[in-house]
Amino acid sequence: MTDYGHDLLFGAFVTPAAEPAQRAVELTVAAEDAGLDLVTFQDHPYQPRLHDAWTLLSYAAARTRRIRLAGNVLNLPLRPPAVLARSVATLDRLSGGRIELGIGAGGFRDAIAAMGGARLTPGESVAALAEGIEIIRQVWDADRPGPVSVAGTHHRVVGAKRGPAPAHDVRIWVGAYKPRMLRLIGRAADGALPSLAYLPGGITDLAELNRHIDTGAEAAGRDPGAVRRLLNVSGRFAPTGRAFLDGPAEQWAEDLAGLTLEYGMSAFVLSSDNPDVLRRFAAEVAPATRELVAGERPERL
Repeated sequence: MTDYGHDLLFGAFVTPAAEPAQRAVELTVAAEDAGLDLVTFQDHPYQPRLHDAWTLLSYAAARTRRIRLAGNVLNLPLRPPAVLARSVATLDRLSGGRIELGIGAGGFRDAIAAMGGARLTPGESVAALAEGIEIIRQVWDADRPGPVSVAGTHHRVVGAKRGPAPAHDVRIWVGAYKPRMLRLIGRAADGALPSLAYLPGGITDLAELNRHIDTGAEAAGRDPGAVRRLLNVSGRFAPTGRAFLDGPAEQWAEDLAGLTLEYGMSAFVLSSDNPDVLRRFAAEVAPATRELVAGERPERL
């Protein structure tokens, strides 16, 4: 059993489609009304069929009052980290502390280069993301004396002023799959945010992801349990069970509770643009999953 003990979060992974223009925002409002904890949007600035993720996050924050919002994940090669840090802090302050930072190294190199971003090798991408995270944390550390100073190979910010600090302790969640990036999460980030559909071995690959994250955390002197394990999932509600997340709500709850208790997953972000599915996920699956997990966890002193 590898349960890191985090509280459970349930969210939506909404397509930021440009047409119809208000659709993603309407789904965000529906997710909040349903009682979900989180709404996320993918970030592909080179895709004209999609809204710009940061503009959408800002607009959605203004249309909601409770739900947390994040990129899933924001494309660092096309968003300079110092500017991104100030954008996140500003939106977090304006929204009452509801923004989390989902971030990634960018996987579509040709498209990134076509938009003016650097074409990095996998190893360079890890180094660039590490530098970016350090810059973001330094910008947010408004009370620390002296300016931001990160003289990196890929990101150089030296002498910039710090602040403003976000309204709350914004968590940095990284979308990653490969060992070097996972170890970076363990060293420097607050959570891992992969998609189950992209794991070649499916659920069993989660154990290997955890191993690399834990190794990175331990090497940096961190408690591996401090790193939240999030997971993008998809599924289908059906009268009878057929496969993982393909069946009635009670089966979904059992499937997700198993991921928490066996693999330490503590946030489930459902990919769906169907408001009825999101409402059922919030009303039936989330409370049942929490109940199952609570029944298996030892009482906390």
